[in-house]
Amino acid sequence: KLRVAEKEELERVPNIGEVVAESVFGWFRDGRNREFLGRLLKHVKIEHQKKRAKGKFFGRTFVLTGVLESMSRDEAKAKIRVLGGDPTESVSKKTDFVVAGSDPGSKYEKAKKLGAKIIDEGEFLKLIKS
Repeated sequence: KLRVAEKEELERVPNIGEVVAESVFGWFRDGRNREFLGRLLKHVKIEHQKKRAKGKFFGRTFVLTGVLESMSRDEAKAKIRVLGGDPTESVSKKTDFVVAGSDPGSKYEKAKKLGAKIIDEGEFLKLIKS
């Protein structure tokens, strides 16, 4: 049986936001879908990917909000991944850093409510260079 914590974990997957996580979570709650998946898995072999090399951001979750001036959002996400971190689309209790560019939106407000560490672009640049 799926729990809410698993939905939150889905939101931590790169490029998965609240709406997609809710959709996937709902799909797995349907017994017919789980039965279908069980039948399907009898016919496939799943190999585990090697774990990402540990970097200085290993195990840390980052959310980007607002406009970054020194790089695109995709470039920032790539840098986070190279250093072992997980860039995600939505803020949750498990978010380690919210990188706030200019004109941050609702993610910034949610981060403040949840007490997530909010850093500006300058702090982020120092983190990725040190």
